[in-house]
Amino acid sequence: MFSLNLIPLLFLLVAFLASSVKILREYERAVVFRLGRIIGAKGPGIIILLPVIDKMVRIDMRTVTLDVPPQDIITKDNVTVKVSAVVYFRVIDSIKAIVDVEDFYFATSQLAQTTLRSTCGQGELDHLLSERDEINEQIQSILDKDTAPWGVKVSKVEIKEIDLPIEMQRAMAKQAEAERERRSKIINAEGEFQAAQRLSEAAEIISHNPGALQLRYLQTLQDIAGENNSTTIFPIPIDLFKPFIDNMKTDKS
Repeated sequence: MFSLNLIPLLFLLVAFLASSVKILREYERAVVFRLGRIIGAKGPGIIILLPVIDKMVRIDMRTVTLDVPPQDIITKDNVTVKVSAVVYFRVIDSIKAIVDVEDFYFATSQLAQTTLRSTCGQGELDHLLSERDEINEQIQSILDKDTAPWGVKVSKVEIKEIDLPIEMQRAMAKQAEAERERRSKIINAEGEFQAAQRLSEAAEIISHNPGALQLRYLQTLQDIAGENNSTTIFPIPIDLFKPFIDNMKTDKS
């Protein structure tokens, strides 16, 4: 017959199992301390801890998305802008992430902000706007190197937004408009130059073939006649009658 004296023992056994058996998900690791000294990282799956003696700290091994808030930056050409970014990192060494740094997430966040300010402030505004990929790779390389002792791997950095002052936006709009106008004038002048070259070549050809000039003249008259004009007045060049004049001179002689 079941003794009532065993009930406390059963409760103690259940409590012991509940405190000693832990289940870790596939993306989790447990850094285990025994009497204050680290004995290693365990997981995923079921792990057994000694009650009271063992303590564990869970670490998420998945990639973390860190949003870097807008930072006030003064570029090399003394322009003040606000730059925000996003950093992707994950823990690759759970023991270092717990033992070597107090809070790896906060430390990575602060390091990302300072690195963003220092890196973007080294170049001019035009370089900051046009060479984002280069700046992203530079920031990622610096962060990855500095966080490696913490067991953190920075995989990617992307600049999200670059906010310019209103005065600078207006100045850049005027600059872009002036640039478009300059290109338009250059294209127009290039077209006129090419047209002048073609006209010069055409004049050279016509000068060696006088009949071509007459054909061009007749073509022009045909184009004028095609319009809805009631009366068309045009001059008749003397060259049209030159063959007849030459024949009359020949007959008289």
